[in-house]
Amino acid sequence: MSILVLHGPNLNLLGQREPEIYGSSTLNDIDQALIQLSAELDAKIQPLQSNHEGSLVDAVQSAAKQHQGILINAAAYTHTSVALRDAIASVGLPAVEVHLSNIYKREDFRHHSYIAPVVVGQISGFGADSYTLGLRALVNHIRSQH
Repeated sequence: MSILVLHGPNLNLLGQREPEIYGSSTLNDIDQALIQLSAELDAKIQPLQSNHEGSLVDAVQSAAKQHQGILINAAAYTHTSVALRDAIASVGLPAVEVHLSNIYKREDFRHHSYIAPVVVGQISGFGADSYTLGLRALVNHIRSQH
């Protein structure tokens, strides 16, 4: 089993960007934790971070040929990108949306997710653990479907 892990804009700055909101873990720390967990789950991950909406859309569109699911933190694109939402809906792969912070405890504009209606579920507010919880949930979901 292979899972595409997508990290959206500004997540490359984790560890230095607003640590009071996003914690002290770096993106590399998160990817390493996901690699370790994926091995325990007998799965593989392919992480990709991009600040560019089109690159994330391209990655989602290509995913169906090589992955069985998508773990995505669309970051700011969660609240703005119909294109990313449509790409996820189009490929037919199960996806889980994750966020480091609890987006519902933050500014009002962060309360709406264009991604949520087209994913299996959403996990937010657990810092870096949101990713590992999301990966575990996604792998379990995929296995339950087969």
